[in-house]
Amino acid sequence: MSSSKAQQQTHNPCPPHAVCIPYPAQGHINPMLKLAKLLHHKGFHITFINTEFNHRRLIKSQGPHSLSGTASFRFETIPDDLPPSEANATQDIPALCHSILHNFIDPFRILVAKLNHDAAASSDVPPVTCIVSDGTMSFTQKVAEEVGIPAVFFFPASATALMGLVAYPQLIQKGIAPLKGAY
Repeated sequence: MSSSKAQQQTHNPCPPHAVCIPYPAQGHINPMLKLAKLLHHKGFHITFINTEFNHRRLIKSQGPHSLSGTASFRFETIPDDLPPSEANATQDIPALCHSILHNFIDPFRILVAKLNHDAAASSDVPPVTCIVSDGTMSFTQKVAEEVGIPAVFFFPASATALMGLVAYPQLIQKGIAPLKGAY
């Protein structure tokens, strides 16, 4: 390698590539998208992953070119493995939670491998260097370990909601929750 090319590589290192994947609900997608934009502003290459259902909803509400991204901020999708539902309706949350636990890891694993394959084939796309996922998308940790990269969990809910989740096991243990006769 020539010394000028080595100097150029030293001054222009490969940017970090964060894969961001929110829980597939509006109150989780919006904060993750804001975080992804902040990381992008700081020099990260971003791949933002939505379910196909939510990707279609965002395009419908924001316009056909709203998610076209740039070369360094891309949108990708994975299937949610749920039956088709009305475009303006919230999906069945219990079914979505079940699907996340049982059906999301393989499409996510395949997508991360595809992104790394694309990086190996192109100098324009860096390899995935970290995964930023919603705190409820724990399967991403396993994929990160398989690929050998760090994973960070982002919890977009309020501090009160987080404290509720932290306290819930104690409430169950003390017999306070779930509420008796509430249903």
